Amino acid sequence: MIPVFDGHNDSLQRVVAAGSGGARVWLEGDGTGHLDLPRMRAGGMVGGFFAIWIPAPMGPNDTDAVRLMENPPFAMDLPDQIPHDEALPHAFEQAAALLSLERTGTLEVVRDVAQLRACIAAGRIAAIMHMEGAEAIRDPDALHLWHAAGLRSLGPVWSRPTAYAEGVPFAFPSSPDIGGGLTDAGRRLVHDCNALGIMLDLSHLNQAGFEDVARLSDAPLVASHSCVHDISPSSRNLTDRQLRQIAESGGLVGLNFASSFLRPDGRRQPLEDLGIMLRHLDHLIGILGEDGVALGSDFDGALMPRDLGDAAALPALIRAMTAHGYGDDLIRKIACENWISVLQRTWKA
Repeated sequence: MIPVFDGHNDSLQRVVAAGSGGARVWLEGDGTGHLDLPRMRAGGMVGGFFAIWIPAPMGPNDTDAVRLMENPPFAMDLPDQIPHDEALPHAFEQAAALLSLERTGTLEVVRDVAQLRACIAAGRIAAIMHMEGAEAIRDPDALHLWHAAGLRSLGPVWSRPTAYAEGVPFAFPSSPDIGGGLTDAGRRLVHDCNALGIMLDLSHLNQAGFEDVARLSDAPLVASHSCVHDISPSSRNLTDRQLRQIAESGGLVGLNFASSFLRPDGRRQPLEDLGIMLRHLDHLIGILGEDGVALGSDFDGALMPRDLGDAAALPALIRAMTAHGYGDDLIRKIACENWISVLQRTWKA
């Protein structure tokens, strides 16, 4: 089975929601969501980025938003910024949940590539602590504290503003060119993340912020869970100009499995044809090359394709890539090796 290392999941929210039963949900599964240890094992998933995310008062999976997104065109309002003091308890809770999974002995929070490789070789899940939206980081001292706790990947925004930048609202059809660039604090954040070796994740960031990071950062540009705007013109997807900038930096894009960002019509309905995912992969490879494309599922955070309903179904995507004509070497790069390579160059350890 070809191993899969995944660029994004939101599963910590399910662990937190389960309270004292969170470890059981991880170890045994509870029949909900997309990801747990048994399904990762079944799908050949050896690790991934586990996101700390602050819940929004209204998000894209809420009933009213779902109804709106099922019938494009649509343009959702950008949610309000969440104050630091409200965000921090949520972030601590999710970080604690990830560390509780580590105590089961089945998962390890990895801090460098040598540890990541050793963890996979030992048969444990290699987990990267990621923060999707930097609301819980008040200042550079807090960033250093989170780094000491294991944070190795940070998206300055989810789809709402923070003290650092502006996210894109959910809209279709729409350009990502919405709103202003990085704030002074955001520019400092780029510098500090580069110095610490924290990967900066550009998914959810608007175009102006993306351009600022591209100009300021000395690390490979990475979008952990995004799709191709030329195929599906969602505000959340990357334009060819952005893809070329990522390619020029030696960076990487993890293909998002979210049906609404894959579908050319932008509808929030299950994708019925994995061939559309292969169209996105072909386009990404055409600009980024074989070393610049990976997977970023968004498990437990989005509506999945019909034939890729959870982590256990990952072999279906591998089979589709094989049938499409991708060789084993390319599939291994996309499924796992490209993530490890870009982390080696970003973490520098």
